Amino acid sequence: MKTENPKRLVLCAAGADPVAFNALIPMMTVVNYSVQETFGDNVFFWQGLDWFEQILRSERFHAALGRQFLFTFLILIIEVPLGIAIALSMPRKGFWVPVCLVTMALPMLIPWNVVGAMWNIFTLPDIGLLGYFLNHVLGVSYDMTQNPFAAWVTIITMDVWHWTSLVVLLAYAGLVSIPDAYYQAAKIDGASNWAVFRFIQLPKMKTVLTIAILLRFMDSFNIYTEPFVLTGGGPGNSTTLLSIDLVKIALGQFDLGPAAAMSLIYFAITLLVSWLFYTLMTKDDLN
Repeated sequence: MKTENPKRLVLCAAGADPVAFNALIPMMTVVNYSVQETFGDNVFFWQGLDWFEQILRSERFHAALGRQFLFTFLILIIEVPLGIAIALSMPRKGFWVPVCLVTMALPMLIPWNVVGAMWNIFTLPDIGLLGYFLNHVLGVSYDMTQNPFAAWVTIITMDVWHWTSLVVLLAYAGLVSIPDAYYQAAKIDGASNWAVFRFIQLPKMKTVLTIAILLRFMDSFNIYTEPFVLTGGGPGNSTTLLSIDLVKIALGQFDLGPAAAMSLIYFAITLLVSWLFYTLMTKDDLN
């Protein structure tokens, strides 16, 4: 029986310890704040689970959580099918393969705060290229700073532009790994394009699509920088997602106890939904 190299195990453990330590200390700090109250000067008072109860009963929390789930749901139902469709249309061989791959990867290389700033300028009603075109050329009344629907359309479009490429690249990786023999057999059987996709391509992409959906869920459910830079949570609170509201409570109001409790609830929801999705997607593989 082959045994692991002891030196390799030591190196892996040495590399894992700093990562675990760096994650553990902030978590301990958040847990500490979530059960205490402070008025400054590093003086704390025991609060127990009062902050958790307050957050769970808060209409403000429910509203922000609802907006966060809505945003994530819209992102997934748009980006996943769109990413698969683009991956299916990309060439498998030839000069255009690297061109398409590089083009797809470019949006993901742009920093998140820059993406928000770009789209903010791009969509301004009077001086932004898109805003001016919609308002003065097409005659559409568009102003994301005043219209909640326009603000939602803008942040959804921005995220689709920024992150659909991730789904495309993962789906494309799954497609190019399918042996040509499968397509040849399907051609001999006279299978339609839909049949090829349904019974060959989609099953072979299941693993990479599971990864893509999990990544897009976790990222979109915890998104902060892009929508904050773009809309600041406005107009009003129409685009105040849970992440934005959490930062407002922690830094804007300096309510560290409620903010810590909210962040732990936020973290638990993300883990729970991710676990449920992964379990459902892989249950057939485990049988």
